[in-house]
Amino acid sequence: MNFFNVLIPILLLFLLIYCAYKKVNVYDTFVQGAKTGLDLTISIFPYIATIILMVCLFEASGLNGLIIKILSPIFNFFGVPKELINLIILKPFSGSGSLALLNEIISNYGTHSYVTLCAAAIFGSSETVFYISAVYFVKCKNKKAVKPIIISLTACLISTILTCLICKFFI
Repeated sequence: MNFFNVLIPILLLFLLIYCAYKKVNVYDTFVQGAKTGLDLTISIFPYIATIILMVCLFEASGLNGLIIKILSPIFNFFGVPKELINLIILKPFSGSGSLALLNEIISNYGTHSYVTLCAAAIFGSSETVFYISAVYFVKCKNKKAVKPIIISLTACLISTILTCLICKFFI
């Protein structure tokens, strides 16, 4: 039997024993946590729905093709393949959408190509900035989200360029 198959039941058993020792009502605590999680889900739903709608409109409008055409020479100058521009644009908005693009890139270019290595590194090293911002700023009293989002997007862009430069050394 694999150790990892029993890890979660062991952790749950340990948690129940610890809660009994501390005299914590596990059921009420669980229900309270679920209620808090539901409240958070309801409060961030409009933000997430807006992000999903904007991504769909962006794709349907054909604006992504125009942006890829404009940004292609700039990214090419920094060594970023034009095949990755759509992934770079989509990743800050949608993790699952960018995973689908990564799967498409792997299918089209194979597992050991420069484009695929860069795409996998970009996917793994960047975050869905707008989703994280929506979750964080919905509960934060300070609603000044512009500067942190710009800093996060700049960090993602710099890490993307550096990632592609580093991948050149491994091919």
